[in-house]
Amino acid sequence: MLLAVDCGNTNTVFSIWDGDGFIGTWRTATDWRRTADQYFVWLDTLMRLQGIDAKITDMIISSTVPRVVFNLRVLGDRYYNTRPFVVGKADCALPVAVRVDEGTNVGPDRLVNTVSGFDKYGGNLIVVDFGTATTFDVVAEDGAYIGGVIAPGVNLSLEALHQAAAALPHVDITKPQSVIGTNTVDCMQSGVFWGYIGLVREICARIKAERGVDMKVISTGGLAPLFQQAADLFDAWEDDLTMHGLQIIHRYNKENGL
Repeated sequence: MLLAVDCGNTNTVFSIWDGDGFIGTWRTATDWRRTADQYFVWLDTLMRLQGIDAKITDMIISSTVPRVVFNLRVLGDRYYNTRPFVVGKADCALPVAVRVDEGTNVGPDRLVNTVSGFDKYGGNLIVVDFGTATTFDVVAEDGAYIGGVIAPGVNLSLEALHQAAAALPHVDITKPQSVIGTNTVDCMQSGVFWGYIGLVREICARIKAERGVDMKVISTGGLAPLFQQAADLFDAWEDDLTMHGLQIIHRYNKENGL
């Protein structure tokens, strides 16, 4: 069985793929100080609690936090007797091309989303990922990653408002009942929610105009369901887009003897 690990700036997600589907998914806060032994105890305990008896034979990692990769690799070597594939490393091939400026390092999460989005929806695609940053990944007709856009994440913007303005409280993001707020919290929530709706709509419109072709817009990431409430903004929402891409990349490397 395959252990797929998606390590982001805020959270790290572990999922087990049995060949037909994901049989277990768990999330923990990203912490580069966490050791391989701690990962194993945490994961093994959760698997036992859910009655999952999985013999892990393979492992693949996507990480936007380089310092975390070492201990995740030790986890694979020490406890599962496998050397993990790491997306973005030379020994982990991709089934799609990457066409960006020479010398540019593309985030592995963006590459994985490209692979997954192309597999599910074909080319001419915009993948909007609501994570620590809000990213827009542009997928060409042939599935190649050809660039994108990076904007501040929703929670990052709220935290910046709270820290920079002493009178503004920390608030959770939600869809406001009306655009005009009648108290400070409502005003902040309206500004962030409708502000990001406008940001996504405008950036996607400009990408489509620049490309000159019809494009599907797919949302993913922790806050994607919230913004999915804007009915005309996205063509689809994918909860497990990154994990789906990881298992595709793993299969591609195994089938090609890499």
